[in-house]
Amino acid sequence: MTANDYLTKDEIKELLTKSDFKATLEVLNTWFWISTSMALVYFWTNPITILIALFIIGGKQLACAIIMHDTSHYALFKYKRANQVLGNILGGYPLFVDLTRYRPYHLSHHSHTGQDNDPDIGLTTGYPAGKASFTRKILRDLFGFTGIKAFFGLMMIQTGLLKFTLGGSKPEWLPKSERKGLYHLMIFFKNMWGPLLVNFTLWLILWILGAGWLYLLWVAAYFTTYQFSLRIRSIAEHSVVPDSLDNQLNTRTTYANFIEKMLFAPHHVNYHAEHHLLMTVPSYNLPKMHQ
Repeated sequence: MTANDYLTKDEIKELLTKSDFKATLEVLNTWFWISTSMALVYFWTNPITILIALFIIGGKQLACAIIMHDTSHYALFKYKRANQVLGNILGGYPLFVDLTRYRPYHLSHHSHTGQDNDPDIGLTTGYPAGKASFTRKILRDLFGFTGIKAFFGLMMIQTGLLKFTLGGSKPEWLPKSERKGLYHLMIFFKNMWGPLLVNFTLWLILWILGAGWLYLLWVAAYFTTYQFSLRIRSIAEHSVVPDSLDNQLNTRTTYANFIEKMLFAPHHVNYHAEHHLLMTVPSYNLPKMHQ
């Protein structure tokens, strides 16, 4: 089945139309909530506000990942250059990932959704899980164990020792012939100068405002609540589907209330069946496509 089975050519043309204004609002919304949660802790510093901020920031770090995802399809802003630059600075780099290497990786997911060679298969297998097993997974997320493991793997990827993956699959080492000692330091700085610069800038802005310590919220959320939000989002998209090999049955659209959108469904990513049907539709047009 294709989009042409559901939509007319004029409807498809309308849905594919991009708006820089709507795209800007989407991005500003994410960073507004990040700023607001940090301000909440700054003005009312206590365990409750810190906990609230960690969950908001974790959900909005997922939103940054979705910004990176949307711009990898050139499906947010009108111009490719704007998608590339802003997708990195406001999406991928804050999460220590670059858009250039993410794009072919993610397009492979679309080509092989649900198959053994789907690069994201590790995020969606193992479900349904028993209550005890699922509780352990969530606790590992919220106590940072998942995040530490994922970050260590990502740094090995950025150093050129592991092949690029973000899908929780078994790490694949590059051949020994491609491992060249100190040369990997050059690879690391080539891959990480952007993420490091953006994260330094985030800390610097907070420091100039007299609150550099608030950057710790970003780090703590990355290792804890972001991993939790990412897990629930991944389950909602592709886990426990009727037929993992059928492109109409291996992807799920879910409805989300305000809190669920904050934590698990930013930028209309919950309309995921629609996205897989026509992956270059801008996120802000997905609700209309669903209707």
